Amino acid sequence: MTAGMANLHGNHACALGAIAAGCRFFAGYPITPSSEIAERMSRELPLVGGTFVQMEDEIASMAAVLGASAGGVKSMTATSGPGFSLKQENIGLASMAEIPCVIANVMRGGPSTGMPTRPAQSDIMQARWGSHGDHPLIALAPASVKEIHDQTIRAFNLSERYRVPVMVLFDQVIAHLLEPIELPAAGSLDLVERRWANGDDGYQPYAAGADGIPAMTRPGDGHRTHTTGLTHAEDGFPTQDPDTVTRVMDRLLGKLDQHGQDIEAFECHDTKDAEVLVVAYGISARAARRAVRQARERGIAAGLFRPITLWPFPEQALRTAADQARSVLVPEMNAGQLVLEVERICRDEVRVAGLNRVDGQPIEPSQIARRIEEMAADD
Repeated sequence: MTAGMANLHGNHACALGAIAAGCRFFAGYPITPSSEIAERMSRELPLVGGTFVQMEDEIASMAAVLGASAGGVKSMTATSGPGFSLKQENIGLASMAEIPCVIANVMRGGPSTGMPTRPAQSDIMQARWGSHGDHPLIALAPASVKEIHDQTIRAFNLSERYRVPVMVLFDQVIAHLLEPIELPAAGSLDLVERRWANGDDGYQPYAAGADGIPAMTRPGDGHRTHTTGLTHAEDGFPTQDPDTVTRVMDRLLGKLDQHGQDIEAFECHDTKDAEVLVVAYGISARAARRAVRQARERGIAAGLFRPITLWPFPEQALRTAADQARSVLVPEMNAGQLVLEVERICRDEVRVAGLNRVDGQPIEPSQIARRIEEMAADD
């Protein structure tokens, strides 16, 4: 698609953002409400010399993405709900083997088959802890069609730079929302390419310098490498030596903390004097912004903190935003997930409350505004 203004659904914006970021391989399996991403990729990838494969299931899709990425190609998949569950084992492999990849998850009502055509925000904790064991990953939560496009590009940049799986999480409402966005001109984006190993004879695939990120090797470049999901030393071969395991896991788990300023993204609205702070993401954040504006018109000092990076969560930024707050409200379309992180981060004297919907309907601005007024009256 050419540069300029375009009316796009969120799912189509995700696909075009991936193409603009340099994605040249997509493997997936149709699943509501994310199927338009795969459909659009099937049309766009051949136009830029890329490859689209519809696999037999979600597990195989994730495996194909890892194989393509290990071969040197920027790669992506997209799914929802049950498919996201099935991908988790290979997402863990991506974390352990440090294979860059991007996973779009269009969140829908659950659990199990749930409500395929209704929105939810209930995969937040699954995104962080869905695969077993401690593992590094990044999760981004766009709140508009334009932001889906831009954060998909950013997801590829972060994945390539830090060698981690990056998830783009957005709900069914934004996935099927139609909004005008401006598409960038070809060549105008600042894209990140992964660091490739040089020709040193002593190459070790998981040896890293001060930045904690090891260089990758391309098949055919002449380096001998061993790729495994087993805990491995710098040479790539499995180990259970306690000292070695501690050293390599500290690097693996610490590499994102080391680069937090580059990874974390958030937005603040009227937070400097906010006595009631709303913390929201995705479509709920759009409702919250209107509710905060209405509260301000009624003389209530309300503010909004919107995390764009959900994992790693921008903890210090939230502490700063909540510095004047007496109450914090977390509206989300689940039974209460991110509210647990907010409770952990905020100081003890701040009252933290959730506002939840699990009925497949978005949270309305009026619901948030009413709860803000109640919390302000109770303070």
